[in-house]
Amino acid sequence: MKLLIISASQRTASQSAKVAQYIARQDHGFTSVSHFELCRFNLPFWDGDSGTKSLNGSGFETLNQQVKHADALVLITPEWGGMASPLLKNFLLMIDGQNTAHKPALLVAVSSGISGAYPIAELKMNALKNNKIVPIPDHLIIRNVQQVLDSDLPVNPRDEDLRSRIDYSLYMLHQYSGALLSIRDAHQNRAYPKQQEYAYGM
Repeated sequence: MKLLIISASQRTASQSAKVAQYIARQDHGFTSVSHFELCRFNLPFWDGDSGTKSLNGSGFETLNQQVKHADALVLITPEWGGMASPLLKNFLLMIDGQNTAHKPALLVAVSSGISGAYPIAELKMNALKNNKIVPIPDHLIIRNVQQVLDSDLPVNPRDEDLRSRIDYSLYMLHQYSGALLSIRDAHQNRAYPKQQEYAYGM
């Protein structure tokens, strides 16, 4: 099974990317792992026109194909003023729902301070309704991110506890990916007749 990690800071060399790289190095149980930083793509703003997504040079199709072939997702957003990254929300509006339906996602919020809960709530409330991504119950909030995950070994008990929590969350993500595999296979091979009619959540 394939894991796709998407970090959504609007800055290169970000703390979100650091967290993504740490997660990618862990023993997560997946056969392959890929990591993409959204800020390195020239994605257009979603305007409701499907033609917008195919603009040359945007890199959207590369991301769309990666999502299509992934079995599970890790979606990482920085917290800016209590909000999730607009890059990530824009991407989740653009992505093809046929490629994301019934795939589990581990949501990760990154904060330079002690906050981080609001971006998780925001993503669960209004970013996953139409693409049918399934957020697993276990999410991660990486608080005081400049003080953790910087070295091969934990530097203090909080860093050690966080690494243990990450390992557990990745284990659960792998379990959900396997459990939802039969649903994804049925969805792709015997598409439910009203899948397109009910493409948008209520």
